[in-house]
Amino acid sequence: MRRRPFDLRRPARRGWISGVWMWLVAGGFGVLLLLVMLSREKLPRSALPLIRQKFHHTSLIEGLNITDEMLSPHSFTRQMVDQISLAKALVIISKDSNNLQFAAELSAQIRKCQALLSKSATMATPLTTEEWETAIHDMALLLYQAQELHYDSATMIMKMKGQFESLNEKMKSEAEKNTKYGQIAAEELPKGLYCLGIRLTMEWFGNPNLQRDLLERKHSLEKLRDNNLYHYCIFSDNVLATSVVVNSTSMNSKNPDKIVFHLVTDEVNYAPMKAWYSMNNFRGATIEVQKVEDFSWLNASYVPVLKQLQNSETQNFYFSGTGDNRTPIKFRNPKYLSMLNHLRFYIPEVYPALQKVVFLDDDVVVQKDLSKLFTIDLNGNVMGAVETCMETFHRFHKYLNYSHPLIRAHFDPDACGWAFGMNVLDLGEWRKKNVTGIYHYWQEHNADHTLWKLGTLPPGLLAFYGLVEKLDANWHVLGLGYTNVDPLLIKNGAVLHYNGNMKPWLKIGMEKYKGLWDKYVDYSHPLLQQCFMHG
Repeated sequence: MRRRPFDLRRPARRGWISGVWMWLVAGGFGVLLLLVMLSREKLPRSALPLIRQKFHHTSLIEGLNITDEMLSPHSFTRQMVDQISLAKALVIISKDSNNLQFAAELSAQIRKCQALLSKSATMATPLTTEEWETAIHDMALLLYQAQELHYDSATMIMKMKGQFESLNEKMKSEAEKNTKYGQIAAEELPKGLYCLGIRLTMEWFGNPNLQRDLLERKHSLEKLRDNNLYHYCIFSDNVLATSVVVNSTSMNSKNPDKIVFHLVTDEVNYAPMKAWYSMNNFRGATIEVQKVEDFSWLNASYVPVLKQLQNSETQNFYFSGTGDNRTPIKFRNPKYLSMLNHLRFYIPEVYPALQKVVFLDDDVVVQKDLSKLFTIDLNGNVMGAVETCMETFHRFHKYLNYSHPLIRAHFDPDACGWAFGMNVLDLGEWRKKNVTGIYHYWQEHNADHTLWKLGTLPPGLLAFYGLVEKLDANWHVLGLGYTNVDPLLIKNGAVLHYNGNMKPWLKIGMEKYKGLWDKYVDYSHPLLQQCFMHG
């Protein structure tokens, strides 16, 4: 069979196959080109070639479109703000690297960008696209230049970490100084209070009528033992502070004539206290003034803490600053040497005829009638108190040394702490459960200060452990002497406590809370006018 000529062999089929191959090749080149383009778009900025020579805008623009890279389709403002934040960090880094010229250029560009943002916000009109792009582009050039100078993220992190540590050390140092000077200011007796004490002493010894008036009030002695009345006790050497407590309590009481205040002070302030409460009437409230030196049973053989306080090493710890440097400065306060501060653990012995007492610190203000406190059922407990364990730093582990086996074996580290300053005390249950004996036990075991440092709250937590009835938080609002307090808590609080160094009678007191205290001070009183006329 004769073959067909070559040029006549199935021409249509051959042309179709050739066309397919051409399309496949062209498509392959297209896909390859697309992949190359996508891979270039995904390259990180750090993959861009670094220029080791002096940076020139023209050479950079030719190699990289910085404006397009920095622009976002969402918000020009956000891009500019982000750039400014990064630039501010780079200013610090460049100054640390002694590149002052570059730091100046960055600062100038930051100011330009901030001016644009301010202009846009003030005029309430958007900037033109050209203004945005120019500002972002110019800042992007500087940020890229910073990368060329090796101000990359790793370098910045290391340098910022060093700066943070340095600033942290400075902050700690300044905080310690602030605490130290605040402690000194808190310990200093204001001139007005000193003046008041002197004038009241002179008045007491120079005015026989005051002593006669006091003797005539002996008819009310039966009230001091009447358990149907409302008994409050305060232990203080501050005449004006106790006056505010007494005045605010009686002014806000529905039955002030049923109130009995038992005040205990020291020898120095005994005459001023007696003079002040003889000269003033607090809506018919009965007021008793005693001095701690008259309690003969309060001696070193009976009271462990008194034995410790008389120790020369303990006194040196407070007054010379020797001892454990890790102890916070707030615990190196000479007030802890005063037996007035520890008398709260002997209330049943100070008032043997009483069954229920409300203990008040001298740095509180009473805003509500407190008579309901005397009818609260403590459910067989000794004390009613407001808990302070809303945050973990007010739990037992904050106050006690849990590395000591005695503490670890007897007390839950997460148990709630509570506040001294406004406490309801069932003295009958106190005597029955021998709380003072428990207190002595722990004080004797803490002679070397290994169970807790100092202060009265830690031994109180131990002595009353398992014997505290939780009260509603509105009965006792804390913090007015050292922090900001929720205004609603202050409004609803029955007792406001200025715990902390910033007492309301001191210049360092928090101004916004002083008015709550001042309203119960009668500055029109002749003696107060004489002593506080410049206050």
